[in-house]
Amino acid sequence: MARASTTAQPSGKPDIWLAAGVRTPFARAGGALAKRDALELSVPVVKAMLAKGGRPDLMSWGAVIPNLTISNIAREALIEAGGDPTVPAFSTVMACSTSMVGAFEAAGMLVGRGRSLALVGGAEAMSRIQIGLSPGLSDDLRRFMEGRSFADRWAAVRQTKARDIRLFIPQIKNRATGKSMGEHTEEMAKGWQISRTEQDEIALASHKNAAAAWDRGFFDDLVLRLDDVGRDTTIRADTSLEKLAKLAPVFDRTSGQGTLTAGNSSPLTDGAAAVWVATATGLERLPAETPRARLVDYEVNAIDLFNEYLLMAPAYAIPRLLARNGLTYEDVGLWEIHEAFAAQVATHIKALQDPAFLKDKAGVTAKLGRFPVERVNPNGGSTALGHPFGATGARILSQGVKELYAMPPGTWAIISICADGGQGTVALLRRA
Repeated sequence: MARASTTAQPSGKPDIWLAAGVRTPFARAGGALAKRDALELSVPVVKAMLAKGGRPDLMSWGAVIPNLTISNIAREALIEAGGDPTVPAFSTVMACSTSMVGAFEAAGMLVGRGRSLALVGGAEAMSRIQIGLSPGLSDDLRRFMEGRSFADRWAAVRQTKARDIRLFIPQIKNRATGKSMGEHTEEMAKGWQISRTEQDEIALASHKNAAAAWDRGFFDDLVLRLDDVGRDTTIRADTSLEKLAKLAPVFDRTSGQGTLTAGNSSPLTDGAAAVWVATATGLERLPAETPRARLVDYEVNAIDLFNEYLLMAPAYAIPRLLARNGLTYEDVGLWEIHEAFAAQVATHIKALQDPAFLKDKAGVTAKLGRFPVERVNPNGGSTALGHPFGATGARILSQGVKELYAMPPGTWAIISICADGGQGTVALLRRA
């Protein structure tokens, strides 16, 4: 059942808009961008955004994996990019929803406060995860360094316990449950009876759509060239259902029933991305050709991760958001659903069409109708494009805004992201 829900409802205050930003190419961890840390990935994106929009009124940025050399990555990225040091810049973290919830935060900080334009985004350097010391060894090493004499330092060495002499390597696991995202999603796939074929079909569509979008130039004005990389390196244009079917499960290798593979799961990825958040006045500060859409409503949601599948929060949030705004699934012309795993996407879609789930869990009794699967991720999703945790929110918002901007006025869009910890964010956008 749902634990908490925070919403923003239309209130007669000034309209809030999202405008498409830019990002780096997304590269597989250990690949083309592996030499850059999260700050070094962020700075070129922030520079490009400042060149287009000038001085923002505030900046929000985030990275999920901590780096001991960077405390406030937003402030550091702004300064290193040559931005005005009088611009407030703060960091935010919400797992995969990081730069999406940053956009919601910025929206609230613009309204009624004399601010009109915010620069929002995030980055992740999965190739540069910093290894730490155990807390006990860190304490002893600090005492050693602070020692004023040989005796002080020797005392610090002598009190070091053997059990503390170990390294801490951050893992992509939920701390409360001890399970990885993939392990949790395997449980979800089994519980909701999502087949391997369903997952592979979603993954295939993601790769095919992303490759086609690159070929026709859709991403040309959304992606910066960086380190001689001009295109996402995670897309497999030549994949097929036959090739995907040959891949072995990676999260459940022993039961004989595992269905999540490297092919139908998002890869570990390096990259950075940004998006603009603006009032109508703020939009006037951006180039006229910048794609934009109204942020009509949003939902930040959390579920009980001990009694519900970890990545299910958006399945609760989406029907609530639509019902609150008097919309059905068919009313929405564009669906951008983050593909942490193809199984998670398939489960969300199945849950959204399950009357018992909608009534008993989401608490929605409105008739929402048929879900238009054909409108999901028309230019590829995270399975193909990659998933740098802190950057995905800004990537999917900018991509969604550009897609929506090419549609008829009045068209609605839903942008959805699931996040570790049993949380999620969903945005309702409209083409003006």
